Amino acid sequence: MGGSSDEMAAFRRLQTQLAARWELINSKGPEARDIVVVPSLSLDGIESVSIDGVLHYEERMLFVLNLLRRPRARVVYVSSAPIHPAAVDYMLSLISGIPNEHMRRRLTMISLYDNSLVPLSQKILQRPRLLERIRQCIRPEQAMMTCFTVSEAERSLATALDVPLYGVDPALLWLGTKSGSRKVFREAGVPLLPGAEDLQSEREVVDAVDELWSEDPALERVVVKHNTGFSGQGNAVLDLHDLAQVSPRSDTSREGREQALADALPHMRFVDTGQTWKTFVEKLEREGGVVEAFVDAPDKRAPSCQLRISPSGGVDLLSTHDQLVEGQDGQVYAGCRFPSDAAYRMVIQQDAQRVAAVLQAKGAVARLAVDFLCVQGDDGTWQHYAIETNLRMGGTTHPMMLLRMMTDGRYDPDTGLYLTPRNEPQFYVATDSMRSDRYRGLLVEDLLDIAAVNGLHYQAWSESGVLFHFTGALSEFGKFGITAVGKSPAEADRWFNETRQVLDRETEKRSCS
Repeated sequence: MGGSSDEMAAFRRLQTQLAARWELINSKGPEARDIVVVPSLSLDGIESVSIDGVLHYEERMLFVLNLLRRPRARVVYVSSAPIHPAAVDYMLSLISGIPNEHMRRRLTMISLYDNSLVPLSQKILQRPRLLERIRQCIRPEQAMMTCFTVSEAERSLATALDVPLYGVDPALLWLGTKSGSRKVFREAGVPLLPGAEDLQSEREVVDAVDELWSEDPALERVVVKHNTGFSGQGNAVLDLHDLAQVSPRSDTSREGREQALADALPHMRFVDTGQTWKTFVEKLEREGGVVEAFVDAPDKRAPSCQLRISPSGGVDLLSTHDQLVEGQDGQVYAGCRFPSDAAYRMVIQQDAQRVAAVLQAKGAVARLAVDFLCVQGDDGTWQHYAIETNLRMGGTTHPMMLLRMMTDGRYDPDTGLYLTPRNEPQFYVATDSMRSDRYRGLLVEDLLDIAAVNGLHYQAWSESGVLFHFTGALSEFGKFGITAVGKSPAEADRWFNETRQVLDRETEKRSCS
């Protein structure tokens, strides 16, 4: 897309207003303010990703409706497909102190009725009348746009709407690629996995794998990653067990080993099952990638730290999570547990702050998450490595924001705990993919009714229960999201497991009737 010089100049002008708009949007006073929410999945390869119901991930940002607790705030929420009114009403019901009807009058939901996997921002830009409608819904002099992620399309859209954009400047997006992340980690002095970046050919991948293997002949697996892969979808795992006969410990020449590696690359395990070596290497050549050692350990974790570099100049710690991963090689994000383990929580938080400081010095303004790999040694201590930085919202963003929406509590960076207004800690387990084929055909109303009858809904008096999200994928794919909250990790687990048990029991009744 690129953008003309006039657009770039207009965008820079708009962004000079961002700090003031940010302060206005987040102020607790009665001032009028507007926010345009564009949850566009502007991620390279989204059009071919093998995630069921991925279009409904646009619902992840419904937590922004929390801004409607300010009595003169207005929200315009744009989505590709209609979001069920029951899902919207449910989110509004989580906000205390303001009648739903009052908030409804200040909320404009706009659907494009376009289920194609073209990123939402591009769809909007292709519809001049829709752009004009959005303009008419906002007061540009007191408005801001927020997105799930940022690309050149979001920059163009912000310019077209004449409102500043909260998000990283697209010119700095390279800092959040797999290669850019490794460079930032080195600059921040944060430990990272052995590997190599800026790889753009099969030859360079072979050389990188050979060098890693030669440095560590006991290495069993390596991971090849596209620079802009997400949710593990751009990853592939090469198992070196199958190449034991040409290992650096053997008598095989380097040339022979490299040829064996080149022959093995097309047979890697691709996380995206729709991927082939041909499509994988084409994207690698186009955007680059990295090779990293795969850590095989009996006890390893995948924690993540979330931060915010605000337009007003602060760096705020938002949360830490232990990510739940699945798949044969544990490369696919499946959910998260808050907070991350106390054994390494504060250490990764400190390293994430160092990363954020480097990014801020380079001009980045954004929500971000720094992902780590933690491995426990025989002596019980944990060693950690930074894996990647996501300069956008992610799967760990909305569970925390939903909890804040419900409780109006705060994250305490000194302990890594979330505290209610009564200073009591809360814990949760969350997933976007609680699923079963038996759940197919359930409507949003059915889910909310089942939860009510079985006492699953979050209750303010007990400060525990279940929050629901990502319900648009339920009827077609039998898939939805939950955040199970408790006053202890065990209670959060109990709510999580009970939700599955209740849904299984209720859908079994239906299948038997």
